[in-house]
Amino acid sequence: MIRISKRAEMPQRKKWIVRLLGIVLALVVMSFFFLFLGHNPLEVYQTLITGSLGNYNRFARTIEFVIPLSLSALGIMIAFKMKFWNIGAEGQIVVGAIAATYIALNFSELHTVLLLSTMFIVAALAGGIYAFIPAFFKVKFNTNETLFTLMLNYIALRLVVYLQYGPWRDPGARGFPKIANFSQNARLPDIFGIHAGWIILIIVFALVYLLMNKSKLGYEIAVIGESQKTANYAGMNVSKVILIALFLSGALSGIVGMLQVSGVNYTLSRQVSGGMGFTAIIIAWLSQIKVVLVPIVAFFFAMLVQGATFIRTAFQIPQSIAEVLQATVLFFALGSEFFINYKLHFEKKAKGRVQNG
Repeated sequence: MIRISKRAEMPQRKKWIVRLLGIVLALVVMSFFFLFLGHNPLEVYQTLITGSLGNYNRFARTIEFVIPLSLSALGIMIAFKMKFWNIGAEGQIVVGAIAATYIALNFSELHTVLLLSTMFIVAALAGGIYAFIPAFFKVKFNTNETLFTLMLNYIALRLVVYLQYGPWRDPGARGFPKIANFSQNARLPDIFGIHAGWIILIIVFALVYLLMNKSKLGYEIAVIGESQKTANYAGMNVSKVILIALFLSGALSGIVGMLQVSGVNYTLSRQVSGGMGFTAIIIAWLSQIKVVLVPIVAFFFAMLVQGATFIRTAFQIPQSIAEVLQATVLFFALGSEFFINYKLHFEKKAKGRVQNG
């Protein structure tokens, strides 16, 4: 018989040892898988690292993946700190991209700085409002925010399909359902070979750190996450804090949408989010809802994704194998969190005696 109990607080050093062991175990498990496929696991892992960091171009592509993952995770972290389970970053990224695309397609004559600034602001507002909707229903009617935010993802994705096949269809695409590419002045400039989104990430990271650790709002968010009853007793306006926090949470994902269409894809398509909103949830969770850890975890995961894409080509293995590698590492990483917070007790079942009367 197995019994699970809550573990007492574990020292930080021991927590990181458990997490490291989880990643090592994941790599060991995948090593047997690669051996079965006829590949040397050490060569595969070495190629994974060189594929993501082997030269400046590969490093730049990895950083381009770190940017949206970190920004989305920072937004999700704000909501999670309050124990508001925002699963809608994917949709918030998409509506931010839609808003930015509207500005890019209809105001392309504007100066680059003005156009990009407008796209940035409108995308942030769109993402913030999209997150504000479930927050409003939560505070007014106590709806389930997990389901609400999840369903809004699919609405946003279907809206892109409608625009792609309908009113925003590029007449110059010869019948192909495609939205027109952005003009040059609607594209983010490159700085050191990486689009300017990395500067935005640094600024947002600093602002979110100050918000969560040095501001009254950040303190209120933390208190509400611990106990809404305590927050009410302390005189906090819980509903107002939830609405503001969720707007900020969605705004960061909306900014991601703008960065993707303006700095990476140069157009809008249904692949604009690429599952990054869901990946960011895992990053926020593995970061222990701590701002300083978000970019570190995002960088590790970006290395994993970029490297897995490279080994797929280098070793001629299917895309599914690369995805299995990512999923295995994530599974063991999340599993290590379980053993940090809980312990297993193996108990022998006592044998009962049957008495005959």
